Parts: sequence; structure tokens; C-alpha cells
Amino acid sequence: MLMALEASVRDRRAASVIDLWGEVTAAGAAELLAAYETAAAGTAPTIVLNCRKMRYINSQGIALLVELLKRSRRDHRTLIACGLAPHFAEIFEITRLSDLIPLYEDERSALAFARGLAAS
Repeated sequence: MLMALEASVRDRRAASVIDLWGEVTAAGAAELLAAYETAAAGTAPTIVLNCRKMRYINSQGIALLVELLKRSRRDHRTLIACGLAPHFAEIFEITRLSDLIPLYEDERSALAFARGLAAS
């Protein structure tokens, strides 16, 4: 059963957090890109992709994340991810996406990084 992507944005001062639920595929492009634009409209220098509830990602979903990376660079934001299940972390490593989007174990550690970045 396919689980449509839902993405919501939370402001955490040093970072905007995009919570992802469901499947990251081309079908969720509009939802994910809109969430990114909402996050980028804020003042936080870091955008965190909270992938704790992500259930699936395919090659089109990887391409969407690359698009978010391009937009974050355009907007002078740092894009990081947290909460990936081991299987998804391995996909990020195999595709070398983890070379471009740093991975953190959980939201707490991602926000600690963001606070450090904001303070420097």
C-alpha cells in the first residue's frame, strides 16, 4: 500500500525542521518542494530533514533531495538530515548523498549542530 508523502515545517530557531512522513517519490514532489520553500522563507540558516517517519525512497525521491540541496545552496542554507533508518542511511551512503547532506542520528544532535553553526 502506497503511503503518500506528507511534509510539515517546524521552526526551531537555529533550524527549520521539515518532518517527512511516508514515501519520498515523484508523487510527493509538490508537497516536499512546498515544505522546503516554507522552511527557506524563515531566517534559520539550517534546514533539517527529519526522516524518522520516512517509509520509502526511490531514485526519483533521491533526485528530489538533490533538488532540495540545489535550492538550499542557492538560498545560502545548510541542508542536513536526521533520523534515517539504517537502510535509508545506507542508500544515502551508496548514492553519495551523505557526502553532500550530513546525516545525524536524531533531531537533537542535528539541532545541536545547527545551533553551533548559527553561533559561528
